[in-house]
Amino acid sequence: QVQLVESGGGLVQAGGSLRLSCAASGLTFSNYAMGWFRQAPGKEREFVAGISWSGVSTTYADSVKGRFTVSRDNTKSTVYLQMNSLKPEDTAVYYCATRGSRRGISPWRYDYNYWGQGTQVTVSS
Repeated sequence: QVQLVESGGGLVQAGGSLRLSCAASGLTFSNYAMGWFRQAPGKEREFVAGISWSGVSTTYADSVKGRFTVSRDNTKSTVYLQMNSLKPEDTAVYYCATRGSRRGISPWRYDYNYWGQGTQVTVSS
């Protein structure tokens, strides 16, 4: 079955950096676009970034543009989220997800069928 496993979360001071990883198995990873979402306490899960199957196309939420970078290594079936200039409002559980179909990036959480368990990112002020 499809498994997505995130790692790399932690506690960091404002202005710091973290790199999240999401390792995929049980699917032909190179066929599918991938997305990163986050959910803060008491808030809806929101789109952060997405990357096409080839890695050529990327999309970002306005709140993270210029600070976060999504990338992928299809030889390792892994997608990454490099987060720089972190702010306290970036504090959330971060999830990777895939639609599991040959469709492009989507910012809508309900378009995604497979999710990881999430990794906590906490940014202190």
